[in-house]
Amino acid sequence: MRHFFGLVFRWDVDAMDGLPEYMQAWYKVLLDVFDAIENEMAKKERSYRLVYTKEAMKKQVRVYFLEAKWFYTNYTPTLGEYMPLALLTSGYELSAITSLVGMGDVVTKHAFEWLLGDCKILKASQIINRLMNDVASHQFEQKREHVASAVELFMKEHGVSKQETKKELWKRVADAWKDINEAFLHPTAVQVPILMRVLNLSRVIHVLYSDGDNYTHSRTVLRDHLTSLFVSPLPVSHPLRGTQEGTQQDYNGKRKTILEVSV
Repeated sequence: MRHFFGLVFRWDVDAMDGLPEYMQAWYKVLLDVFDAIENEMAKKERSYRLVYTKEAMKKQVRVYFLEAKWFYTNYTPTLGEYMPLALLTSGYELSAITSLVGMGDVVTKHAFEWLLGDCKILKASQIINRLMNDVASHQFEQKREHVASAVELFMKEHGVSKQETKKELWKRVADAWKDINEAFLHPTAVQVPILMRVLNLSRVIHVLYSDGDNYTHSRTVLRDHLTSLFVSPLPVSHPLRGTQEGTQQDYNGKRKTILEVSV
């Protein structure tokens, strides 16, 4: 595992000898995807964006390694140790940075530096992700062996019940939403389309975890949401054109364009 994580930092396809075959396949795909995106960005003189994304990926791998080390050494962190790492293992810093790569001129180097700095809205989104995830999924994760979550750590440190713990963690989620709302007050630190990327990541978590662990148990609410977005056409109302339907993708992966306009 240590060798694999080291390869991500080297970012060199010729250095993967010695890895198991399945890891070699994953590593090559990772580099190929980044190379393809980098080639596309180079045509638009935006190659600098991949520099930030690669560094974010390396950071993500580093925190996953630390979390794995905790697990394999049976180390139980304090809540103060857990949260900084757990905010990063949520993947939302990487997701936010990656979401900017293909955007237009609204994204500048300043936007990436802002995200990687002391970015209040990003931290709020990470808190929402981590705490809602932990509250919804901690029982299932502990059954299959996992590092302790914020729920277990808070209960242990404060000597309170699970119900009291969840109430406190939900309060912290509510406070994080206030920070997200604050980020949209004018004048904003960056342009609103960039803020929207972080906001939408936070919205996803409410879909996944507001009424249980719909990410793990995806054949319930999440399946219905995905079906309505990608399988069944969504009627869109337009004041001049009437009702039209967008793109439908069937279960075979074929894309059909359906456009029915009533005037």
